[in-house]
Amino acid sequence: MSILTPSILSAFLPALERPDAWAAALGLATDQFDMTSPARLAAFLAQAAEESHEFRRLVEDLDYSTIRLMAVWPNRFATAAAAAPYAHLPQKLADHVYAARLGNGDEPSGDGWRYRGRGLLQITGRTNYQIVSGALNHDFVDNPDDLGTVSWAALAAAHYWRSHGLNVLADLGTDASFIAITRAINGGETGLDNRRLYWARARAALGIAVPGAAPLTSLTGGPVAGNA
Repeated sequence: MSILTPSILSAFLPALERPDAWAAALGLATDQFDMTSPARLAAFLAQAAEESHEFRRLVEDLDYSTIRLMAVWPNRFATAAAAAPYAHLPQKLADHVYAARLGNGDEPSGDGWRYRGRGLLQITGRTNYQIVSGALNHDFVDNPDDLGTVSWAALAAAHYWRSHGLNVLADLGTDASFIAITRAINGGETGLDNRRLYWARARAALGIAVPGAAPLTSLTGGPVAGNA
């Protein structure tokens, strides 16, 4: 039985809404995918909090300014002129940046938007939706929005975690292993400092001694997230 409780989640994320619902969903998911130790749970919660803006954003936010587009996708948007046509146009942006990759069709297919990031760990692309559909015996390809619900978001994230060998890395409990987890989820090290802070706080909430852990307040600055 999972050691996660609403009080532990609230200690980890004081601004978390519906801690009872999240504790129930995460408890089932983490039990199913062998994430039962405090070390595994702490690493998972830290990564999920960063990817989902503290469990508030279960569908990828692609409402970016021109400047932010250049920062996130410097190879695609090297200049303001290249980025401007996609600024604050989430669907157009998704269909462009995710076209012909991750199993998606071309831009006119609409796959980029249809299979944009969803869930706690932002499952992205038709191929990944197919994989998680088979693993969880639920058709996310034809029902992609289901990944943006609490129960499926938790299960999909837990499946991704174990299937990518992240339990083994979490067991190591080192900064190097945590960086490796970040790369496996993010593709790089975006938000690594924040992830480390969440990791320290998750360990503290789960009773793992962490010297110098950050105070248990929202790292996002409040209960409402703003667009980039």
